[in-house]
Order: sequence, then structure tokens, then C-alpha cells
Amino acid sequence: MMIDLTHTLTTSAEAPMSIWPGHPTLEMKKVAAIPEQNANVTLISLGSHTGTHIDAPNHFIADGLTVDKYDLTKLVGRALVIDVRGKKEREIITWEDMQKWEGEMHEGVIVLICTGWSQYWGKENYEDHPFMDLDAAKKLMETGVRVIGCDTLSPDSICSPECQVHREILGAGGMIAENLRGIEQVLTLKDPIVSLLPLKLDSCDGSPIRAIAWSAGDILG
Repeated sequence: MMIDLTHTLTTSAEAPMSIWPGHPTLEMKKVAAIPEQNANVTLISLGSHTGTHIDAPNHFIADGLTVDKYDLTKLVGRALVIDVRGKKEREIITWEDMQKWEGEMHEGVIVLICTGWSQYWGKENYEDHPFMDLDAAKKLMETGVRVIGCDTLSPDSICSPECQVHREILGAGGMIAENLRGIEQVLTLKDPIVSLLPLKLDSCDGSPIRAIAWSAGDILG
């Protein structure tokens, strides 16, 4: 079984998308259409951090790696779900909340922070998500983990202009996938594998992704 961890990119008013304040919104425009033309073609415009996406180190680190330079083998790997769905609006996720999974954290493991907040995607309170503190980010990096994902706008508080968690993880050469959906479904998989591959965008600080997860024993295709 394959699980889609990706929000739909849409301009529909009936399915509004959440977006970081000030970032570009999604635009989709038909530039060719059947039957007037012999094919359908759509012009797509969006920010590098729109929808379900991944942050490269260069997002906050001036000389950090961009998405086209990052080692793709680090973005497909064993998923470890940190289940903190009991957290409330703007509640801090501490290392104490994550510590019981420490024995499973090591280089190559992709940590997915499950707050359950993806249920509020497109709603006003999506911005009020729980968030990690700096100590948790530091200790997570000490385990050797370099790639994390979250079902929120950010692992930082939206009220924190310093974005210290971003700077800690990206500064360690890590990557951060944001706006994942349905991480809790990964808990149903045996030996889950997750893929967070970006587009090959030249010298870009981030990229939309199609995030998926499956059991290691499954044969894709």
C-alpha cells in the first residue's frame, strides 16, 4: 500500500490552501485547451515553499546546498513517526516529547513529526500549530538524523521571526519537509519508507514535492 502525504495544489475557492504569510500564492492558467488547440497546456506559478514542499539548507543558510545539489539518497529512507497528536494550539514540542524514540534515531532515518494538524489545512487555525523548540532540534541533530518532515506550516512557531529550528537543522546540512498530510497513516505501515524528492530546480532554496510512504516489503510498480 502506498500512502500519499501530499496536499493537492489547487486554486479552487472550495478547497483553500494554507500558505506562509507573504509567500506567493499558486496561479494556474490554461494557455492552450482542447478543442481550440490540439493539446491542453497549463502555466503554473508558485513559490518554492508552496504546498507540500521541502526546504534546502540554502533557504536560511547563505552558502547552504540548494535542492539540485542535495544528495537524493538522503531523501528516501526509513520513516520514524514521532506521534505528538496530543499537543494543543501553539504548544511546544520538547525533546522530552521525542526522547522515547531516541533509540531509533540515527543517520539515514527520516523523522516525521505527527501533530495531526493537517486536518486544519486551509483553515485559519492551521497557523496555530504546535512547534519544536531549539533544544529539541539540537538534540535531534545530535542523533545523526538530517531530514525531518512535519504536518504543519513549519517546525518553528509562525510567530518566531528568528526561525531557530530551521537554522539549526538546515545549518547542520539537513532538509525539512513541510505541510505533509496524514502522517498518522504511516503508523499503519510495517517498516515504512518515505520519499521526499524535490524538483531539480537550478540553485533553488526549496521545491514542491510529491511525498509518499510505503512498507519496505512492498514491491512498487
